[in-house]
Amino acid sequence: MKSIKRITVLLAEDHMIVREGLRKLLESESDIEIVGEAATGRQAVEMTRKLRPSVIVMDVAMPLLNGLDATRQIRQIIPDAKVLILSAHSDDAYVERATALGASGYLIKQTSAHFLSEAIREVQKGNAFFSPSIAKRFRRQNQKSLDRKGRPKAKAALLSSRETEVLQLIAEGEANKQIAAELGISIKTVEKHRDHLMRKLDIHDTASLTRYAIAAGLVESTVQLTIV
Repeated sequence: MKSIKRITVLLAEDHMIVREGLRKLLESESDIEIVGEAATGRQAVEMTRKLRPSVIVMDVAMPLLNGLDATRQIRQIIPDAKVLILSAHSDDAYVERATALGASGYLIKQTSAHFLSEAIREVQKGNAFFSPSIAKRFRRQNQKSLDRKGRPKAKAALLSSRETEVLQLIAEGEANKQIAAELGISIKTVEKHRDHLMRKLDIHDTASLTRYAIAAGLVESTVQLTIV
């Protein structure tokens, strides 16, 4: 008897207890196999490059590189990669940016658990999949806001991929020297990116940049505790 080809899945989530819960949930599905787990956005990109999973289940707020920019990088490396966002954020702006960067679907963590395996199967087939509450919101919107596959069209990103990486690291409290080492660029280049960020966003201090990054979902809101 011919065996069924399983859907290989990479879990990208920085909270271990959440990853363990997701793993246990998906391991009960006979057609799904967890092939790796990533705790940061950078790990997700590298593990995707190495493992080539069928579907990447991606959180948004993760250390070093947020899930949205990890999605952008993954899609640049593997254009047909299937990324399913699983996030606590459900605002339209998050969903629009995720789909603009190439995500195939978007689930909020409050969604019933059975939707996760269904979503994985659908995005693996090349279809889009959204949490029922998100799908309902978009159905109510003008049909001109949807593309041919029923996905919400996104507004053009204000910042470049590199700028959002620098912004996230600034918000996580890293100094220019640390950011330069992390990204493999010069301190002078980091300073230029910082200047560009402030001009583009009309923001003129690090604390305000951090608040912007939190509002944009690039870092966890607990970072606010470090702002003075």
